[in-house]
Amino acid sequence: MTDQIADDITSDEDGVPSERVQFILDTGTNLFAEKGYDATSMRDIATASGVSKALLYHHFASKEDIYARISFQATRNLNAFVRESIPQDATAAEKLRAFMRAAARFFSEHRSAWVAASNAFWSDPDRHRMERRLARRREFEKMLRDIIKEGIASGEFNPVDPAMTGRLVLSGINWMHRWHDPEKSLTPEEIVDNYADILLGGVCVKRD
Repeated sequence: MTDQIADDITSDEDGVPSERVQFILDTGTNLFAEKGYDATSMRDIATASGVSKALLYHHFASKEDIYARISFQATRNLNAFVRESIPQDATAAEKLRAFMRAAARFFSEHRSAWVAASNAFWSDPDRHRMERRLARRREFEKMLRDIIKEGIASGEFNPVDPAMTGRLVLSGINWMHRWHDPEKSLTPEEIVDNYADILLGGVCVKRD
């Protein structure tokens, strides 16, 4: 990929794609989620999108570029959705529960995008794009750690390790799409409410 193409794609990744480009991205998302990143070719994406390979390459220089745009969209939208879902005048415990519910809801409603973004997260050879993805992920994790730190500072939470606690929370949510069946199970919000109850209340009976 030439430097110019890379610059064009990078500068446009936070913008609003055209209807055709978004359709190609949505198609690629579904294919990456269903077949896996490695098993999906540019020909597969072109065929499923109903466009020629020439037109596909007009918009994207490579499969990696398509994946990068999908990943950027998923992480950007996740961060915005979760941040907007957290009430600023709430307690730390309420903010933590809101964070968990919003993240679980996003992962459920955008299941294909999140599966696709997760499956090949470390596969992009472009270090610049990888760093941007990592920066988005760090932003998301910091949002959670800040809530935990707020709870510790206010005396709501025990003086736990914020980073370790954050990893525990995200481990329970991030992989829920692997086993959760919405037709046979609780809703994502109900599941993380149980998680939050366990996290905030513990599993041991409190005795006087």
